[in-house]
Amino acid sequence: MSQDKNSRRTRWPLFVVLSVAAVVVVFGIAQLAKSAGSGDAGGESATFRVKRGALTISVVEAGTIQARERVIIKSQVEGQSTIIYLIPEGSMVEEGQLLVELEASRLEDDLVEQQIRVQNAEAAFIRARENLEVVKNQTKSDISKAELDRTFAIEDAKQYTEGKYPQELKEADSRITLAREELERADEKLKWSTRLFDEKYISHTELEADRLTHNRAKLDHELAVASKGLLEDYTHERQLAQLNSDVEQAEMALERVKLKSGADIVQAEADFKAKEAEFRQQQSKLEKVERQIANTRIVAPRAGLAVYATSARASWRGNDEPLDEGQSVRERQELIYLPTADEMVAEVQIHESNLDKIQLDLPVQITVDALKGRSYSGRVSKIAPLPNAHQMRMNPDLKVYRTEILLDGKNSDIRTGMSCKAEIIVEQYEDALYVPVQAVVREGNQPVAYVQTSEGVRRTAVEIGLDNNRMVRIVKGLTEGQEALLTPPLAVSTGVEEESVPRGADAGRDAGARGRPQGAREGSRAGRGEHGRESRGQGETASRQGEPGRGQSREMTAEQREAMKKRFENMTPKQREEMRKRRGGSQPQAGRPGGN
Repeated sequence: MSQDKNSRRTRWPLFVVLSVAAVVVVFGIAQLAKSAGSGDAGGESATFRVKRGALTISVVEAGTIQARERVIIKSQVEGQSTIIYLIPEGSMVEEGQLLVELEASRLEDDLVEQQIRVQNAEAAFIRARENLEVVKNQTKSDISKAELDRTFAIEDAKQYTEGKYPQELKEADSRITLAREELERADEKLKWSTRLFDEKYISHTELEADRLTHNRAKLDHELAVASKGLLEDYTHERQLAQLNSDVEQAEMALERVKLKSGADIVQAEADFKAKEAEFRQQQSKLEKVERQIANTRIVAPRAGLAVYATSARASWRGNDEPLDEGQSVRERQELIYLPTADEMVAEVQIHESNLDKIQLDLPVQITVDALKGRSYSGRVSKIAPLPNAHQMRMNPDLKVYRTEILLDGKNSDIRTGMSCKAEIIVEQYEDALYVPVQAVVREGNQPVAYVQTSEGVRRTAVEIGLDNNRMVRIVKGLTEGQEALLTPPLAVSTGVEEESVPRGADAGRDAGARGRPQGAREGSRAGRGEHGRESRGQGETASRQGEPGRGQSREMTAEQREAMKKRFENMTPKQREEMRKRRGGSQPQAGRPGGN
């Protein structure tokens, strides 16, 4: 217990000393920043002497080494699958060697169920096929019977019209003829019998018998004539109509049988085709399940070095979990890369602010982080036409373009996934004038530099070329040895002709408040991978810092300027715009000095 108290007493003074030291350091830094921001009455602005010499315009970006040609191994199993075996990364594999094995128990259960479905579908298919043959045979029989019935009906009608009816007419005529002859004989006999009876040769009974025979013959004759008339007027018409109706009914029955047979065949064929399609579909599903089970074992299509896809993408995506056993993978997900050649490419992301500088076939110098002291040459081989969608999803304000750099020759010492830095050489000048990018500002659309002379600060219009985020090439307007201000003062005019600016403490402070030009800040930020987002904010802050000084007296104290600065920063954008209009025009805009 006593030792614990002693240790606390020994640590307490040390803590107090460190706290006091921290406070002193923070106070000193604050005072130094305040003095540097406000400047003193006799302070001098920082300058840079315009230099002439070799100047290299380049864009430097970090990237990742990838194989130029590679076989991409993907998961071909539908849905989510779990890795149960994974070959160690970096292993040299032979063709046909197992790389990845996925969980297949669910697929094996699906296989058994699908086999049952295939058997049921096959039985239904066979039944439909046999039923189609039965229907076809039955329809043939029905049609043949209907055709035979129609033929018989036609023959019956023809037989009655051409045979039976004429025969019946002849029979009726024959009966009439016989009855008439019998009547004539009976009539003749009755006449002789009456004469004989009158002469008392025959009895009255014999006369009555002959009269009865005469009456019977007359009646038979009348019946024969009536029967023929009935045949001609009624029986013939009715029988003919019946036979013609039978013919029509037979023809309609035949048509019905044909239509019904066709419908039965079509239905049977449709059922057969449906059962056949169902059977084929179930067979296809069975084959698909078998292929899915086969796809759970992924083997190497060729020999090579196994590289996990997550490792190759980690340098620029960073949110993929490392590939490992037990991890779930989705269909079409890239699992393993197998490089097919020793040729390598470097993948870098070019910010849109530098895109106008980059062209195909530009030379590139590449350094690999893992291989210190060695550099490799290459050229730009591919520039994406659209920005990287993944980076835009993570940060909509950041637009970078995937660019591939082909390394020259074969480099067996470089491996896939290594981090690298690529310096794309845009231009190389043996003899060029240059100044730091912050020494050039844009006033309107005109690049301007402020030169320190014996008479004060002189504003000079310049013509500039490209910049490398640190130095910008001066094409016209400056000469070697001139002193260019690194913190140009706040302009009082937007003209391009040269004019002197009073030199003094206030001018130096205004120059410090003005800040670096927007293009220069973007370039420097882009060189550190921040791509100019913070530089735009700083440019706006610099404009706000310089705005209250326009039209104000140069004799304002540092406290007054600071108060004016805070007041201006607290204004809304609308109030700032109104203030600019009242003070006689918009603030000169700072722009990127570099450009083609």
